[in-house]
Amino acid sequence: MADLPGYMRACLHSGKLAFLAILVSGGIVLQILACALYDNWWPMLSLIMYVLLPMPLLFFAGSDSSALFSESDSGWVNATKFLTGASAVGSIAIPAILKHAGVIGWGALVLDLSSFFVIVLAIMCYIRTSDNEEYRIL
Repeated sequence: MADLPGYMRACLHSGKLAFLAILVSGGIVLQILACALYDNWWPMLSLIMYVLLPMPLLFFAGSDSSALFSESDSGWVNATKFLTGASAVGSIAIPAILKHAGVIGWGALVLDLSSFFVIVLAIMCYIRTSDNEEYRIL
């Protein structure tokens, strides 16, 4: 990619950001549809876990996200992996428990879980994008 002209690299970078924005927007729309289509707002409870999901990555991983994809002896990286995994399991468990209790229907469950997978895909794409120096948070 180094042999591309500057305007072409800028276009590709803005395309990556636009793709991330579309993914996050799609996840939010799916979450709202899971509630609005079935006139039941209990699936919005999993929104709490969507807010908590990236928090360990932001607080403990910092700008070095490469350690998340490899084996590490660091306690902070291990805590980050554990808390992110617990949030991800909670994001799947909340709609499943609501369905098991008979609070929501199958359609709301499918839309809620598809919203989860779209948002996780956006987080993973962001982590890959932030490996590039231009997109670092810190």
